[in-house]
Amino acid sequence: MTALPRVSTKRNTMITKAVRLLTALGLAAALTACAGSKPDATTGGAAEAGSSEVTLKIGDQKAGSQVLLTAAGELSGLPYKITWAQFTSGPPLLEAVNAGGVDLGGVGNTPPIFAAAARSKIAVVAAERQNVTGQAVLVPSGSAITSPAQLKGKRVAVAKGSSAHYHLLAVLKKENLSFKDITVSYLQPADALAAFTSGRIDAWAVWDPYTSQARIGNGAKVLIDGNGYVNGYAFQVAGRAALSDAAKAGAIRDYLARLQRAKVWANTHQAEWAKVWAKETGLPLPVTTAAAANRTTTPVPVDDTVIASEQEMADAFTAEGLIPGKVAFADYTDRRFNDIVTKDA
Repeated sequence: MTALPRVSTKRNTMITKAVRLLTALGLAAALTACAGSKPDATTGGAAEAGSSEVTLKIGDQKAGSQVLLTAAGELSGLPYKITWAQFTSGPPLLEAVNAGGVDLGGVGNTPPIFAAAARSKIAVVAAERQNVTGQAVLVPSGSAITSPAQLKGKRVAVAKGSSAHYHLLAVLKKENLSFKDITVSYLQPADALAAFTSGRIDAWAVWDPYTSQARIGNGAKVLIDGNGYVNGYAFQVAGRAALSDAAKAGAIRDYLARLQRAKVWANTHQAEWAKVWAKETGLPLPVTTAAAANRTTTPVPVDDTVIASEQEMADAFTAEGLIPGKVAFADYTDRRFNDIVTKDA
């Protein structure tokens, strides 16, 4: 796994505080693993005035932004430097953003809600809407479970605070069930896949490319996908400290524009994107081909519609007792980059 650089005593104190918070969320191990490796570096070309010394520290996930930007040719000519740190899912990534270990990273629709509940120093700076077919609750090929109502009393795995966490909540709610009616195993995707294939859990709520990997590689069945349950939003989330630094904020603006162009490119170059995805991650081409088809993206502004949808999700987590208190999601957004959507989309 790619890692964060060695940190100073002050930074160590910040990371320690973050780990304490993660322990409460059941995610400390994930952050510790990510904080112990060395990041990849991408060096830009000709620099803009005052920006050549800027380095963006970007958090990434499997088959994430770095691979996509490379495939789309958007990492050439950067007027700043990028270091990359890999994370297993959105919640530990945002803990690193809060701690200052990374400046920016891409996550699904739920991690910012949990980060807001923890009063993290983060802000959603860009949004997109994805096809939600790849968001799924899976059951093994020979499972007797054929409807979501039959999840009652079953062992279900999900990454805490991930987009799959809300999907599972919404599925249960529609069946008049709650998390008290199932046995929840909070597992990161790699551990969940192992538990799923060994029969230690009855169902698994997850997202692509893991959905396609389990379905194609392990014969998993989709019990229910995200259609009708989730809003399909995904976000780029930045640290408040990075946003208050004028040079870094300028680099973030350029990076968001490049990333948006890359995602639009992937929509119309799915075969090419799937090949690069497979090469860079080691996933079989049939898996990345299916995942690419499931991940078509539409850039959207961070507007009242997005905020209202996320607020509804946050209120649902509060009502279920899964986060403490009420979250005002609007307080964790920054709309200064919305013009990128109009200009480049």
